[in-house]
Order: sequence, then structure tokens, then C-alpha cells
Amino acid sequence: MATTDPAGVTFLGVRHHSPACARLVAATVEALRPAYVLVEGPADLNDRLDELLLDHELPIAVFTAYRDAGRRHASWSPFCAYSPEWVALTAGRAAGADVRFIDLPAWHPAFARRSNRYADADQRYAEAVARLCATLAVDNVDALWDHLFEIGPDEGISHRLAAYFDLLRGESEAGEDDAAREAYMSRWVRAARARAGGRPVLVVTGGFHRPALVRLVADGPGEAGWPEVPAPDRDAVAGSYLVPYSFKRLDAFDGYQSGMPSPGYYQRLWEDGPQRAADGLVETIATRLRQRRQPVSTADLIAARTMAGGLARLRGHAHPARTDVLDGLVSALVSDALDQPLPWASRGRLAAGTHPAVVEMVAALGGDRTGRLHPQTPLPPLVRDVDAELDRHGISLDADLQLDLTDAADLDRSRLLHRLRLLGVPGHVRDGGPTVGAQAVLTERWSARPAPDRLAEVIEAGGYGPTVLDAATALVEERITLTGGDVAELATLLFDTALAGLREHSARALATLAGAVGAVTELPALGRALAVALGLWRHDRLLGSAGAASLAAVIVAAVDRALWLAEGVHAATAPADRGRLAALVAVRDALRYAGPELGIDAGPALAVMGRITGDPTAPPDLRGAALGFGWSLGGEEDPVRAVRAVAAPTVLGDWLAGLFALAREEVVDGDRTLIGVLDGLLGAMTAADFLVALPALRQAFGWFPPREREAVARHVLELHGASRSARTLLRLDADPVLVARARALDAEVDALLTREGLRSDGPDQEGALR
Repeated sequence: MATTDPAGVTFLGVRHHSPACARLVAATVEALRPAYVLVEGPADLNDRLDELLLDHELPIAVFTAYRDAGRRHASWSPFCAYSPEWVALTAGRAAGADVRFIDLPAWHPAFARRSNRYADADQRYAEAVARLCATLAVDNVDALWDHLFEIGPDEGISHRLAAYFDLLRGESEAGEDDAAREAYMSRWVRAARARAGGRPVLVVTGGFHRPALVRLVADGPGEAGWPEVPAPDRDAVAGSYLVPYSFKRLDAFDGYQSGMPSPGYYQRLWEDGPQRAADGLVETIATRLRQRRQPVSTADLIAARTMAGGLARLRGHAHPARTDVLDGLVSALVSDALDQPLPWASRGRLAAGTHPAVVEMVAALGGDRTGRLHPQTPLPPLVRDVDAELDRHGISLDADLQLDLTDAADLDRSRLLHRLRLLGVPGHVRDGGPTVGAQAVLTERWSARPAPDRLAEVIEAGGYGPTVLDAATALVEERITLTGGDVAELATLLFDTALAGLREHSARALATLAGAVGAVTELPALGRALAVALGLWRHDRLLGSAGAASLAAVIVAAVDRALWLAEGVHAATAPADRGRLAALVAVRDALRYAGPELGIDAGPALAVMGRITGDPTAPPDLRGAALGFGWSLGGEEDPVRAVRAVAAPTVLGDWLAGLFALAREEVVDGDRTLIGVLDGLLGAMTAADFLVALPALRQAFGWFPPREREAVARHVLELHGASRSARTLLRLDADPVLVARARALDAEVDALLTREGLRSDGPDQEGALR
């Protein structure tokens, strides 16, 4: 049995979301028939245990939101069928025990750095875990846990768990937050012991806390009554609600740090045992791969199971563990060299470039189960308000929307949808509408997107307020506070508040932005801010901010600052940077559309651009942009002469990126001499030089939208006297970089054959090679 003190308190240290620990908890409750079952969990939920233990479909979570003048916090306490805490609650209640949570509320400052109550504590004893993994020749703590507990026999598991957690914690002291939690939990245990009258008391907590609780309960005084549950300050807003959860959100491979990856696999292990879980995993992975047209033969599956069984025996497992099955499948199904380590050999999200078959294996382990709340579960007011607002505005979650922003009703619909977007509430996705740019857009398109986790997202958004307007307002208030003078973020926020119709917060965001512009050191961020301010100044008559003096002040200050920053960029070999090019586009547009009205003199800007154009220490893209800047404003720049001077393969593409960013219309609609010159320069390049220039050239021509790109292609065809469709130049069957590399390789092979005398251009070439 687990550790028991002389007064009859049994302490079970568990790992969260562990089938082995859940089975131990159930068996202990059955054996002890305790008077009290005390569980690590938020004590302020004890009055709502009936709500928590309704007939929900797991997984679910307790979501807690807290907000006061200095701090906002949100956290989750998730439960699935094999969570030891959930089994303690359900089995304890079934056995007639008094079940209670005994930890501090989730909003308490002790949880300020934790977004998940049941996150693993492994980082706190990483050194001990590393020693154990090295001793037992396993990759990480997940494989270690399976090896020691999940695949092994249940007999003696409580003693093994106690020894494991005692070893991991050792003599180390808990941090201030954990010490506060353990002191509080120990008071509940002592109070239960005093009330039990000699009957058993069972305590179920994370294994990290068990050694401290044993000591604190043994050494501490008795408790006359239950500890007081802390309450938030009067000026704070705090609340907890049940939310549906999903295996995807539980999965460590998707970023959740619960300590147990692959929740779908462990659900099978909980329901069916290790052997059937292993067999089911193989079947699920094979089905997923076949559905995605990846070949998996019967022979492959036989080989995978044989390999998994062999690995299990080699590693001392009575049944194949999760990693045994996965390693066997990789050995049988993946013949390519892997660019990334196998994800189950480490922890965290899948790395970019993971083999597609491995991605499907991880997805199969994760499972696709989504929880569902019982219909009688109380919901936060925001859930009802969202539904009521959507109904009031005639918005269905099943229908796409085309909105005319000059129509008052459609404008109100747009603002509601944008408020929901800010809150992260799924249901509709914006496919088109007003953007940061020179042209006014007065229509908007939204497509309906069903989302299985929509209710959970609405409940979580409810932490900001009871109504859509209140919640969106509080969220924006928080974002403004947290921007810390980041002008790019402030600009995005300013645009969002304009779209959502939050006038007061648009004004506050704008005032914060105006105060931050003068200290900006990054040209791309400043360009974003200028583009937003200019767009709102020109076009936002729907909000009433068009032509506003505060926006005008931001525009004038941002233009001056951007010119100063641009002239200070010195990196002659730097590649093209889309952010700084967009910043110069914003400056050019400010001069073009607002300069006369706001009194911005174009002379200083053109002088700066003239100096950048001739500065050999400036990046090529900035030099091209500076020339395009003057050209697009009607200057007398000579792009043909300039492009001949930058024809080197390592420079041309980046320089053109800057030119095209600022002078697209002039290149396409003006004198097309430049296109002819470019055609000649590219045609004169060797295959090797073209291969060097190609990536940057592709980025440069990416500045042209499809119609303008087709116009350029049409002119190139005319230069060569070709009559075919221009679209044939824009649609290739293969990656042009790959084609260029293939041609360069052909040229190298030809040169090698010629040098070695193995090439014949005559009709007897085949014989010569023999």
C-alpha cells in the first residue's frame, strides 16, 4: 500500500493523466473505503463538485480566468478518463467518501506562472530524470515512465511510485509557490484526519508534492476545521467554468505540457490494456496512412509487429510499449533517411520537416476525441450573449456572408464578427475586406467554418466579460497595456479596434502609438504603423476617424522617422527585406496621398532617396527601392542605366525587389524598355549564374499581382516574337529552381564528358561511349 502515517492517512503520489496511477487510485479506494478522499485541485470548486461530476463526456477541463488592475491570468485543470484526480473523485464518491479538492484556487498568485494546474514538474528535477534515463537506457521521461509503470505489473506499484518520486525530489526545497501550495494542502489533510475519527483518509496529489505533504502532516498541528478558501480582492474579476476539452489540446506533441503525450493511445491502454492498445495503435496508423494514399502492405504490418515484439523483449517489456510499437513501425514503413530525430525520442511540438509517415503516427497516437458538457452544466453569461447577438444580427454559423460596409446593418454585422475574432471565437473566417493599404475597400467576405471546440473557446473568452462588447473591450484594454511601445503591435491593434467599432479604444491605441513613434528603431515596424495610420486617415469615414488630426500627427512623425531610419541602414550584402520595402511604400503613399494636405514636403524625402540610390554600403533592395521611390513620384530617374550597373547575379534580384515594390505600375504600364533590358541580362547569364540569381528574382517578381505578372510575361513573348498565351510562362509543371539546378547539372556533366574525351556529337555517339 502507499505511504501511510500512524494516524491512518494514505498518500498517493501520482503522475497526472496516467492509466497506471488511475488504476492504483481506484484499487486503493476500493481497499481502504476511506472517510475522506482529498485531491489536488482548486478548493474553491468544492461547492460545485456536483456540477463537475455530472455525466459529461470526457475530456473536460475547469477553466479559470482572473483579472485585476495589475494582473490577468487564465489557466486550465483538465480531466480525462484516466486522470488519477478524476478517478479519485468518482471512485471516492461511489464508495461513500467525502471527496474534496485541497489546493489553492487557480487564480491565486501561487499559480501566476502556470497556465495548467496539472503540468508536469519534471523540469524541477530534470537532473535526476536524466540520470535515470541514462541508467535504464531510455530516451526521455515519457519512455522512462512507460518502462517503470505503464507496461509493468500493477503489483507493488505504490511502493515503486513512492520510491520514484522520493528519488526525484530528493532533498531539494520547493520554490515559494509550491511551498505555499503544500502548506495549504497539508492543512486540509490534518483537518480531515481530525474529523475522520480513526477511519482512513486518502490523499491524491502529484508525486512531486507527496514527500513534502507526508512531512508537513506528520509535523504539523491538528486543524479544528476546514481551512478557509482564499477569495479574490473586491476589485478583481475571477470565475471558473467547465469547458469541453480535446485530446488534441491534451497532447504534448501539440504543445501541452501535461507530461503524458499521445492521449489517444493512453485512452486505449486504460480501456483495453497494453497488448490491445499496441495492436490498436498499429491498426489505426495503418488506416490513416492508407487513407492518405501512403502504401502500407500486409507484409509491412507483419514486419512492424514482429519488430515491435522484438524490441519489447529486448527492452524487458511484457507487452509492447508505445515507443516499441512506433520504433517498429518506422523500421518497417520508413525507408527514407530521416532529417529530424523521431519525435517520441524528445518532448514538445513536432519539428518542421518531420517525415509525413511519422506525422501520421503521432496524429494516430493523439486521437481525435472531443469532450462534451452535460446539458445542465452552468455556462458563463458570454455564451448566451454571443448566441443572442448572432441571432439579433441574423448571422448563422452555417452560412457565408457578403457584407456591404456602407449599409448600416451590414456594418454592425461586421463589427460583431470582428469582436468575436478578437476574442478568438471560431465560427466565421474573414476572406476579404478592408486592409492596410492605399485603396479603400467597402465590402467584406466571411466564410462559415464549423469548429468542434467553439463552445470551449467562447467559455474561455468569457473570462474577459459577460457580453461581447464588455469582453472585447477588456481584451483590447489588456493588449494596449501589454504592447510595451511596440508600434507594429499598436498599429495592428489600432486597425482591429477600428474594424470592431471600438472608438474609445481606437483613440487610446492611437495616442499610445503617437507617443511611441519617435523612439522606434526598426524600419519595418514603423512602416506598419504608418500604413495603418494613413489608411485610416484616408478611408475610415465609417468610424469617423478619416482626416483626424491625431492620425495626421502620427503620419507626419512616422514619415520623418522612417526617412532617418532608412538612410541609416548599411549592409551592402543583405538580402531583400519585405518589411523595410513595405515601409518605403508607406512613406511614398503618405507623400502621394497626404503630403499636400498635411504639408509634408517631398523634397527632403527625394533627397534622402537620391543619397541611398548611390550609396554602395546600402542594401541592394533599399537602393532599388530608393530609385523606384523617385520614379513613382514622377522623377527623372533612369532605371535602365541603373539596372545595368547591378547586373551581378548576387545583386540583381534583390535590387529589382526594391524597384518593383515601389514602381510596379511604372514597370508594367510605362516605357517597357526596362523589361527588354532585363530579358537581355537574364538571357546572357550562364546556367550557374542564373541559378545563383533565381531565388531572389522569384521574390522580386512576387511583388507583381497575377494580372501584372501576366502583362510582363506577354511583353517578354512579344520581344521574342512568340504568339502563345502568356499564362504558359506562369504555370510550370516543375519548380523553376529545380529545373535550373537540373540544367546546371547537365552542363557540368557535358563539360566533364568533353574533358575526358567521352563525348561524341556524331551519329556514332553510342558506339563512342562504349
